[in-house]
Amino acid sequence: MGRQWLEKNKAITANKRAKITSKLAREITVAAKMGAADPDMNPRLQMAVDAARKQSVSKDVISRAIKKGSGEGTEGANYEMVLYEGMAPHNVPVLVECMTENRNRTAPEVKSSFKGGQFGSKVTFLFDHVGIIEATHEDGSKDGEEAAIECGAQDCKALEGTPEDHAGGRFLTEIPDLYTVADELRKAGWNVASAELGYQAKDPIALEGDALAQVHRFLERLDDLDDVQKLHVALQ
Repeated sequence: MGRQWLEKNKAITANKRAKITSKLAREITVAAKMGAADPDMNPRLQMAVDAARKQSVSKDVISRAIKKGSGEGTEGANYEMVLYEGMAPHNVPVLVECMTENRNRTAPEVKSSFKGGQFGSKVTFLFDHVGIIEATHEDGSKDGEEAAIECGAQDCKALEGTPEDHAGGRFLTEIPDLYTVADELRKAGWNVASAELGYQAKDPIALEGDALAQVHRFLERLDDLDDVQKLHVALQ
């Protein structure tokens, strides 16, 4: 579970838009640093660029992020991924994935945002580290589980927010198969919205009412931190 819980019901303010742009640009920079600076030769970079374009990130911002990652810019990128573990309110496991150039700044910020939760609780074993692909198909009769088998995915979960006349799926893959499966889905007519590594909760928790609202507020506070790139939450 990524930021769907937030974006589904919350209008994006100008400040939020700036934060999203910053996170998308950071992902582009890291993707360019880890592979080729040409999106056609770097699947992770291609997906990062596509995601940025869907959020109307300007060409200049995308170009600068690629140059920064490839070392062509005025300053090179020195980001690293750091994963923090803990419990949200009501004992909901959460993994906080940060992209930072300064751990000494990021760790205290994340810790202070765990008010009402338990920072540092070991919860990684409650998740599977997998490839996650979100895709839709214009033919609403398409079966996601059948597509998963045909395209090499391990499983397919329901995708929230899929239009009523479309088919949608959250396809789970083995980590090395992520981009291969994404390509196969495209060939089969699926519109791939995102393809990235992530964490799938083994036993997500169901909450309602005030308890669910409390967890949402907790997650919003974390998501607002500049260095937080993704949240993985064991919440239905």
